[in-house]
Amino acid sequence: MDFKEKREGNIPYIEISGVEYFDVGKTFDCGQCFRFDKVENSRHSAEYAGVAHGRYVSFASDDGKLYIYNSDMRDFENVWRSFLSVDMDYAEINGDILSYSSGTVMDEAMEYGSGIRILKQEPYEALISFIVSQNNNIPRIKKIIESMSAKCGERINLADGMEKHDSGRSSMSAFPTCQALLELGESGLAELKTGFRAKYIYGAAEMLSNGAIDLSSLEADADLQTCIDGLCKIKGVGLKVASCAALFGLGKYDAFPIDVWMKKVAEKYFADDEQEFSSARFGKYAGIAQQYLFYYERYKNS
Repeated sequence: MDFKEKREGNIPYIEISGVEYFDVGKTFDCGQCFRFDKVENSRHSAEYAGVAHGRYVSFASDDGKLYIYNSDMRDFENVWRSFLSVDMDYAEINGDILSYSSGTVMDEAMEYGSGIRILKQEPYEALISFIVSQNNNIPRIKKIIESMSAKCGERINLADGMEKHDSGRSSMSAFPTCQALLELGESGLAELKTGFRAKYIYGAAEMLSNGAIDLSSLEADADLQTCIDGLCKIKGVGLKVASCAALFGLGKYDAFPIDVWMKKVAEKYFADDEQEFSSARFGKYAGIAQQYLFYYERYKNS
């Protein structure tokens, strides 16, 4: 890959050439991330803009090139290189997945979902976001998270020239800190339409704030089960939410979230499979396999 820092008027941007297995549309519209929206009338084949790591940024793609607007090379190296998992070898990953599942629906699902890349999101934000996701649909999840951010997140100014890379749907606010959520309180969270999740969001913020849960330690531990068990100590966090937080926030690529869509996949395609439908069935990149299967069933067959 080749990395270049360029400018579009006042806006710095990064152009990455030679990118394989990276589809911006599929990556930001597969249910793993809730703060990015499509930029309409973009000159690129696909462009999504939103807030991550306290920055407003847009990601676009065309013919093997990836563009990151409102980012210089320092931001890219410090934030976006990891966030986008640019250095992960998806040819090797896909080969590993197929070594476990060739001859099953995985072949077709992988082809259909080619270009999905698992983002490395901020662990705390991923955890709170997937608590919000419980028994919820994506539009409502996005609305609640934007409302929380607008209410008590730090305000972000739209840089001059970024208007053409703006989705028009962002609150232009950073994700709220633990302290901000604690100050808002359960009642304040409930006012933002979080429903029964208010007490769980507050409880998670409290445990993170007082050190009862240390996400850095869970991330550093190589064992997935240790990570899952630690996250499940938070009231309201079950196996599915913990698996999502582990996969999308803590870099545990063997985490295998099972929701209603994946239950459909199991019943429809793996009912006669002698192996258990779990992370062990799909290897060390089970979470990436899960995204291919989820995307395939959710978008092609719904």
